[in-house]
Amino acid sequence: MQWETVIGLEIHTQLATQSKIFSGSSTAFGAEPNTQASLIDLAMPGVLPVLNKEVVRMAVRFGKAIDAEVAQRSVFARKNYFYPDLPKGYQISQYELPVVGKGMVEITLEDGSSKRVGVTRAHLEEDAGKSLHEDFHGMTGIDLNRAGTPLLEIVSEPDMRSAKEAVAYAKKIHQIVTFIGICDGNMQEGSFRVDANVSIRPKGQAELGTRAELKNINSFRFLEKAINFEITRQIDVIEDGGKVVQETRLYDANKDETRSMRSKEEANDYRYFPDPDLLPLEIDEAFINEVVATMPELPDARRARFESQYGLSAFDADQLTGSRAQADYFEAAAQVGGDAKLTANWVMGDLAAALNRDATDFAHSPVTAVALGQLVARIKDDTISGKIAKDVFAAMWAGEGGADEVIEAKGLKQITDTGAIEALVDAVLAANPEQVENYRNADADKQPKMLGFFVGQIMKQSQGKANPQQVNALLREKLG
Repeated sequence: MQWETVIGLEIHTQLATQSKIFSGSSTAFGAEPNTQASLIDLAMPGVLPVLNKEVVRMAVRFGKAIDAEVAQRSVFARKNYFYPDLPKGYQISQYELPVVGKGMVEITLEDGSSKRVGVTRAHLEEDAGKSLHEDFHGMTGIDLNRAGTPLLEIVSEPDMRSAKEAVAYAKKIHQIVTFIGICDGNMQEGSFRVDANVSIRPKGQAELGTRAELKNINSFRFLEKAINFEITRQIDVIEDGGKVVQETRLYDANKDETRSMRSKEEANDYRYFPDPDLLPLEIDEAFINEVVATMPELPDARRARFESQYGLSAFDADQLTGSRAQADYFEAAAQVGGDAKLTANWVMGDLAAALNRDATDFAHSPVTAVALGQLVARIKDDTISGKIAKDVFAAMWAGEGGADEVIEAKGLKQITDTGAIEALVDAVLAANPEQVENYRNADADKQPKMLGFFVGQIMKQSQGKANPQQVNALLREKLG
């Protein structure tokens, strides 16, 4: 039997505010346990939540970014469950009336085609604390620093049919929330967490199968692996005569498997009801218009502009807009370098490789965008060759100064004087009469490869400083 996979994602996006959703406590990552939890976060008797306006602004910004309905009236509810890291015994969330309604994002698949994935809703809620098991023998520690951190939970339609589609969608949401500045997207720190609802059904069947929820996946690679494992597991269960149970499962990256965590709750298990401590959230048109007026350029629009303004290929433009930091870096470097395509090659090539090697990012690159642009400009005006530029870049990365400083200090300026290059060409030809004769007697299709011998000798004599274009032109003239 042929099976069809059905996948929907719930993405918890930690909003990049300085304070929590209902208190003034800091949201900074990495503080000592329980040092950033106020009386409100600890749910002490008599305290009342006060909504953070910046949280609302960020939610509206996301709604507009995916062309979704932004509710002018939404309601906060209490989601009741009991867990050690949930001080109140309930989580303040949104249920029937979320702040962001139906929207849509377009993803690009591996074959270059595109697909639309619906967004059902995006609602505001507070995060829970964190249970710590590894540092305590036979006990669990509770850190409530994260309690009350603002989240925007983005719920998709079950429109994805493979793990790769799910990853493409998750990456698209990640790109959008980081571009519009509402989330730092740091998956290692838990700022962007993904839950995947996975089910299978016979191909052609309209009714959905029983789903399992894969909880708190913190990397795109693990998301793909977890979904693929779960698909295989569910098919095996059904084909062996069993039934898939609706449950929450955890993905174990070390064993590359999912395992049962608990039975999956339904909405009525949480006994949602409007929070009596919070008034309905009302957003007027003036507020929405103010948010729209400050919206940055969205990823798709920036990618299209990179193609039209800079003449880049669709592939290059797509790569360069993978993150806002990378797009900003490229654009700043291209304006200084004066050659967009050459700049793009450096950003996606040597720079990306160095960032990856040293486990850093564009925002913290030792070579600034302006500095890289100056290096590109020195290649473009023939001060140095592309090959020498790699040595200059390595020195710049090591902190030895800007392009001009390194070129001057190391004496790397390219030889462009025609007379000097001609002297080098004549000397190499005179020293290799046999190779000259062989070249002149060779078939035309073999001559380009043989020419490389002379180019190599000349570049060696000039310590790589002779202009390659001039060398090639003079060689062809004298050998012709």
